[in-house]
Amino acid sequence: MSRHLNIPGRAAVMLMLWCFTGYGEDRFLIRAKGDVQPLAARHGLRVVASLTGSAAGHHILAGSGKNSRQSVLDSLAADASVVSAEADQPVLLPGQRAGAAVHPVAAPKGAAFPLNGAPTWYYTSLAAAGYVNQPAAGLIRTSQAHTISAGNARVAVIDTGIDRSNWVLASSIGEGWDFIHNVPFGQEVADVNQETTPILDQETTPILDQETTPILDGGAAIILAQETTPILDQETTPILDGKQHPAYGHGTMVAGLIHLVAPKATLLPVRSFAADGTSTLAQIVAGIYWAIDHNADVINMSFSTRQNSGILQNAIDAANAKGVVCIAAAGNDGQAISVWPASYASVIGVGSTNDSDTRSLFSNYGPVASLAAPGEALITTYPSTGPRQHYAEVWGTSFAAPLVAGTAALLVDIGNQMNGAQAMSVLSKSSVPIGNQGLGAGELNAYQAALSASRSKK
Repeated sequence: MSRHLNIPGRAAVMLMLWCFTGYGEDRFLIRAKGDVQPLAARHGLRVVASLTGSAAGHHILAGSGKNSRQSVLDSLAADASVVSAEADQPVLLPGQRAGAAVHPVAAPKGAAFPLNGAPTWYYTSLAAAGYVNQPAAGLIRTSQAHTISAGNARVAVIDTGIDRSNWVLASSIGEGWDFIHNVPFGQEVADVNQETTPILDQETTPILDQETTPILDGGAAIILAQETTPILDQETTPILDGKQHPAYGHGTMVAGLIHLVAPKATLLPVRSFAADGTSTLAQIVAGIYWAIDHNADVINMSFSTRQNSGILQNAIDAANAKGVVCIAAAGNDGQAISVWPASYASVIGVGSTNDSDTRSLFSNYGPVASLAAPGEALITTYPSTGPRQHYAEVWGTSFAAPLVAGTAALLVDIGNQMNGAQAMSVLSKSSVPIGNQGLGAGELNAYQAALSASRSKK
């Protein structure tokens, strides 16, 4: 059965965007004035796709391979019709990067927070008590923050999608878009449910049995069933080594942590990453402009790239100009390095700490981190299988970031369209100092942030 969603013309952002593993030709992301077809012809290129809405003027061009990438870029730079041009670069979720640690040294075996006990009612749904009452929620004081706000705001999640069948999240998920397959909804399971060969040259083999295999997710993750402790010991079991869908569930796990902090937020799944953890600069830029055109108040970006991009920065600046609060993961390299988008001045970069307010060994630090949040052994939602609901225990700055994004939703709700600079000021002033650890203003305190925003509004 197929379903269709009517999307306003200004919000129909891009057609035919393919993940970078699906093509071998050079592609270029350009901003141009006027008709792009004659421009492409002048440079021996073809138009693959064009963005519309707030991103009008951006185009994806493909090369024939006769000329080097640099010669094409030089030629485009000399064209008066071209505002800017870049090679369309691959972007990977943190745990998919070559050399990235798949199991942080500080991570326990995974049996720390069993989910036994009766589910508890959490706003609009039943959820495992181990998820609602986990230590991280206590550290950032979510229950106290909810006496002030539950985050009635719109949060775009640029990731692998969100599982719309997940009971905890279902009633909080709004409209979405899948930039991998050019279809609405942004459904997490889009890759693994296809019955024919999809764009990433995946086989037809379904995703591994979730009840017996842990997954990789930008740091580390262990799948939990609702009634039990973690099913596998991550330290003795490979994490989808060589499998097709190593990032499956990443977006749903990120969304679960936003929901934990801002249970009344509307989650907008912007599926720019495939289940193998791959994306492109073009797909991410398209996702940012889609979020702008769909009135997102907050954008969560639990990914990073080591290559700066003027076109990506322009998209971030466009979001900031519309008052959107942009949050990004600081990265899991354990180094004082710059990664983007977290390093942009208008983005709140988030590092990771453990439950003792100590920087996680895997967390990047330095100027890339505006502040920190818990990022070790967090319990969050995971794509369901039929009536059975799953959770994951996760590590990584990918999962520290959504705790800040959820807090930003609280601030937006309290402050009535609080922008990024205002949110950063409130978050910084309300953070808990944690010494000279290279984590910016310190540890996130959702309650103090909400309290500060409510006082400044009076």
